[in-house]
Amino acid sequence: MAGQKTDERDVHLGRRMAEERKRRQLTQRRVAQSFGMSAAQLQKYEKGVNRVSAIHLEILSRMTDVPIGPHLDDVPDRGLAEAAQQPFTSDEPWSGLAAVVVKHVTDHFDEPRRRDFAIAIEAISRQLAR
Repeated sequence: MAGQKTDERDVHLGRRMAEERKRRQLTQRRVAQSFGMSAAQLQKYEKGVNRVSAIHLEILSRMTDVPIGPHLDDVPDRGLAEAAQQPFTSDEPWSGLAAVVVKHVTDHFDEPRRRDFAIAIEAISRQLAR
């Protein structure tokens, strides 16, 4: 994710995260600690300055007892089709493929299946990191 510029999707998602955190009366400090980061970093996510990872969305989902899907409701889809059609770059050769897979999973999987898919991807990632 390093080097990727944020856009209105990140701002929208950050606002949704902040709203849900506040609705559940969770402090930035408490959520940040569960993310393993500073409150200042969480604030950057909530303001859309930095792009939030799927893992952090999953943690927030568990803390608020709200599936990830509602956090993503109404997120502008600008760029998904563009990302899927862009050629791979040497900096991030898998970004185009990832965008296509994410779009497919989002469009065709219900929330429990998306969670299972995310868990499988994390397991693959851990295995490859060895």
